[in-house]
Amino acid sequence: MKRRNLLASMGLAAAAVVLSGCNQSEKQTAAAEAAPAPQQQTYEWKLVTSWPKNFPGLGMGPERFSSLVDEMSNGRMKIKVYGGGELVPPLEVFDAVSNGTAEMGHSGAYYWKGKTAPSQFFATVPFGLNAQEVSSWIHYGGGQALWDELYQPFNLKPFAGGNSGVQMAGWFNKEINSLDDLKGLKMRIPGMGGEVFKRLGGVPVNLPGGELFTALQTGTIDATEWVGPYNDLAFGLHKAAKYYYYPGWHEPGTMLEFTMNLDKWNELPADLKAIVSTAARAVNQDMIDEYTARNNSALKQLVNEHGVQLKRLPDDVLKQLKEISAEVVAEVQNDSDVAKRIYDSYDAFRQQSNEYHNISEVAYYKARDL
Repeated sequence: MKRRNLLASMGLAAAAVVLSGCNQSEKQTAAAEAAPAPQQQTYEWKLVTSWPKNFPGLGMGPERFSSLVDEMSNGRMKIKVYGGGELVPPLEVFDAVSNGTAEMGHSGAYYWKGKTAPSQFFATVPFGLNAQEVSSWIHYGGGQALWDELYQPFNLKPFAGGNSGVQMAGWFNKEINSLDDLKGLKMRIPGMGGEVFKRLGGVPVNLPGGELFTALQTGTIDATEWVGPYNDLAFGLHKAAKYYYYPGWHEPGTMLEFTMNLDKWNELPADLKAIVSTAARAVNQDMIDEYTARNNSALKQLVNEHGVQLKRLPDDVLKQLKEISAEVVAEVQNDSDVAKRIYDSYDAFRQQSNEYHNISEVAYYKARDL
């Protein structure tokens, strides 16, 4: 065979090998594309709350959370929401999630002060951080790490889950002109605010929201605070008391919480953890947006249509409430080492926020009213 023909034959043979390899690779690629994708694990969780099912604001937060998680996970994670009392009593959410009766909960951390007193810092503090400030402390001031540490022994993973903003001081059937008017008064008021009320001679009572109207109407309690006009109107509290007081010294920015069973949280893949935390962050902002949009129109309705008497607490009453509040808040740090670190972190953030807001938010509000 001539040299030229030999080289040509060798080239054809090499090309055949290359083409054969290409065809085989293409066949493998096509087969891989045609094969069904590996089936991903799905999750079905229960979420128990302290609120009536679909209650405006508070109750709709977990419903929105559930919808967001379902949509973002493309149906891989479905969360069924139970209103207070449907699966567990409203004030037993903490235990239900801790022991695995439900994978998730939505409630307020000050309800658990009997289990761990510092939990109250992650709900609200009298004369403390407002909604914007407490959210900033959690997400950028070290609050989340301290919260995780506090709840870890209870097998819980917490996230901020909404905020009501500054609440109202409450509903009363008599005028409050001095501290003497608080003495002996049975009032539904939870958390540190309840302890302040007690030291001033009142009788604090802790009741879930669904029981407030009947308790107030029947005289089981003499007064109650709940949230603000949007929610208070929905409960019809104006039918049981006529004096509506402000400002909400005891709850200046009440942050709600999503709690998750820590074992169940740890089982989630990374993408679903990201979806859950992102949905919680979205609901945390969405709720304060809703209250800001709805409260004023509800207040006008209460006053103009239902004859509610809107009143401001006297300055001397507020000054005394502030003085006692500082004592109550400071005492919580004596509960444990983590309580001391939570208090120090919270108080430092409150001071820096106060300094800046005096020349930003506060100064602007005053300028806007000139």
